[in-house]
Amino acid sequence: MPVVDLGPVRLYYERAGDGPPLLLVNGSGTDLRREPNPFSFPVAKEFDLLAYDHRGLGRSEPIGPDRPPTMADFADDAIALLDHVGWARCRVLGISFGGMVAQEIALRAPTRVERLVLACTSAGGGGGASYPLHETWALQPEARIDQLIELMDTRARTDPEFAGLLRTWMESAEGGQDDAPEGLRRQLEARRRHDTCDRLADLDAPTLVAAGRYDGIAPLANAEALAARIPGARLAVFDGGHGFFAQDPAAWPAMISFLRD
Repeated sequence: MPVVDLGPVRLYYERAGDGPPLLLVNGSGTDLRREPNPFSFPVAKEFDLLAYDHRGLGRSEPIGPDRPPTMADFADDAIALLDHVGWARCRVLGISFGGMVAQEIALRAPTRVERLVLACTSAGGGGGASYPLHETWALQPEARIDQLIELMDTRARTDPEFAGLLRTWMESAEGGQDDAPEGLRRQLEARRRHDTCDRLADLDAPTLVAAGRYDGIAPLANAEALAARIPGARLAVFDGGHGFFAQDPAAWPAMISFLRD
C-alpha cells in the first residue's frame, strides 16, 4: 500500500471503491491496520474512498522539523494528499478529530470541497470545545477507561449492562496502553487548541453536521452551535453517542445520501 513523501510528512494512505471521490478524515489515535476502519464502513461501497493515517500514527510519520503540529498542519497533510492523488475536488467526511481537520480543510482550500459531513465534532472557541481528552489520557488506564465509557455514551452512567458492553470494546480497542503514543499526544495538543468558530461563516460547501444525542465527547449543543454558524448547514441528530454511526441504523444512509446529492 502506498506511502508518499509530502514534504513535512510521510503519509500512508489507502484508496478503494467506485463512485464519487470521498476523502474520509478519521479520529484521534486511529490506525488503518485496526478494525473497524474506513474501508469497513458502508461508504466504502458507495464512493471512491481515500483514507490515511494521520502523521505520527499507524504507518505515517513526520519527516520535517520536529515541532508540535497544529490543526492547520493536519489539514495541509490532507490537502497535499489530494494533490498527490490528483483530486481537484471531492466530498469530505470528517469524524471526531477528523471533523476538526475537515473544518480546516474546507476553510483553507474551499474550492476543493464539494460537500462536507462533520460527524461527532466541535468548532471550539465560542462554539464549544470537545471534551479535553488530553486530560483523560493523563489518567491511569483503569480510570481512563472508566471516564471514556461515560464520555462515549452518556447513557452508560445509568445503565450498568450497557457500560459493560462499552468496557469490553474499549479495553480491546485501547490494547492496554499505559501512556498515549507520541503521535496521539501531539494530536490531542492540536485538538485542545482547535477553534474555527469565528471563521465558520466563510465556509460555503454544502454541509451536514451529524451528532449523537448521547455524545459526551462532542455534546449535542456543540453540534447545534456548529450547524448554526455554517451558512445553510443541516443538522442531523442520531440515537447514539460518540459512535452513533455504529449505533443508529439510520446514520450511515443519511450521511451517504447527503454526500451523494
